[in-house]
Amino acid sequence: MLAPFGWSAVVTQWQFAPIVSASVVIAAGLYGWGVLRVARRHPARPWPGWRTAMFGAGLAVVVLATQSGIGVYDDLLFWDHMVQHLMLIMVAPALLIAGQPITLLLHASRNPLHTWAKRVLRSRVAMFLTWPVFGCAAYAAAIMAAHLTGIANLVERNQTLHNTEHAVFLIVGYLFLLPIIGREPIRWKLSYPVRFVILVLIMPVDTFTGLVLGYGSASSPGVPSGPRPAWAPSPVQDLHLGGAVMWIGGDCLMFALMMLVFLMWSTDERAGSQARSWFERARRENLATLISSHPVAAGGGGAPAALPEGRGGIDDDDHLAAYNAYLARLNQTPPDPAR
Repeated sequence: MLAPFGWSAVVTQWQFAPIVSASVVIAAGLYGWGVLRVARRHPARPWPGWRTAMFGAGLAVVVLATQSGIGVYDDLLFWDHMVQHLMLIMVAPALLIAGQPITLLLHASRNPLHTWAKRVLRSRVAMFLTWPVFGCAAYAAAIMAAHLTGIANLVERNQTLHNTEHAVFLIVGYLFLLPIIGREPIRWKLSYPVRFVILVLIMPVDTFTGLVLGYGSASSPGVPSGPRPAWAPSPVQDLHLGGAVMWIGGDCLMFALMMLVFLMWSTDERAGSQARSWFERARRENLATLISSHPVAAGGGGAPAALPEGRGGIDDDDHLAAYNAYLARLNQTPPDPAR
């Protein structure tokens, strides 16, 4: 039987997962190859070191979730199983996306690999997989199906399904978060308000799943079975703890992603210039409508103000003169006794 679970167990208890280890080594090697290629081809503009650190941190989270004490105890403690799921579907994908592996591939590759990569990105399959609606549906289906249906019991009894579930969570999390926090050259370019709204709308999935697990009974899907050590909580209590992890932990991570989107929005100069240009267009259109509905000459004589020829509109000086005349006209209007 395993020793009591704690921080020391997370650090000292390890298990070897050959597929995970091989995948992490291959991903790290390919990413490092891309960084070196970019450094050789563009010595004045090397690949940002912080993006390399983010990608490495994402791979480290995958290793911790599957091979450290968190992965050792995931078959015994349901709440630890939920911690593992949150790491794989939210934390690791966000870090991997911050590393921008697709952009690195495009910068480091040459033909025919470069052309093939661009063709794949523009394909209908890639457009569908990165479609935000598909990402939201896949995220909601993965969370609820894996914890609120009979799949939870199958995963508990079959280690192959359990490992497959880990891979599905990582892929679904990546596809869900890519159009929201990513800057990769994909088809879908969402505005920051839309990204924020998507996170707000998807948050109830974690809340609902956590509440259902938190009020589950001994017959609920996912209740741990088999022998348990004396230090472990009872199966139902373990289920309730897992629901709390999904509810509180999932919502906290989703809120952190919202703050990240807000930070990206506030530091994006392009978004700021677009917002300013939108406000400027709205101001001009509103003022032009106002002046056309109350044509008053700049001199106050009551004749319509002339539009400058050749520009198709009124410039700022004409706007100001006509608007001042309009305000003067309003000031001269006698008050209505009925009001």
